[in-house]
Amino acid sequence: MGYVQEARENHVKKKVEEALRSKMKQKALKECERYTTKYAECASGRTISVVWQCRKQANELNECLHQYTNDSVLEEMKKAYMLQQNEQGSLRV
Repeated sequence: MGYVQEARENHVKKKVEEALRSKMKQKALKECERYTTKYAECASGRTISVVWQCRKQANELNECLHQYTNDSVLEEMKKAYMLQQNEQGSLRV
């Protein structure tokens, strides 16, 4: 495999990974919407004091987001994507 061809394949893989990361983040924000709302309500009208006044809400939000945005979730999404691509490829044959 030539260098240029290999570079193109890696570029596609990076684009796919970026798209999967974006999808993962969107799902996390949707699933954690109630924590986002609680944090936003606490932070409203505050400046520096948000750090200590909203610590509990920030921790809850981060814990929720981490459930949906971690390496294992991304790996599962990659596996699902590859399976989908393989199925589509086998349908064309």
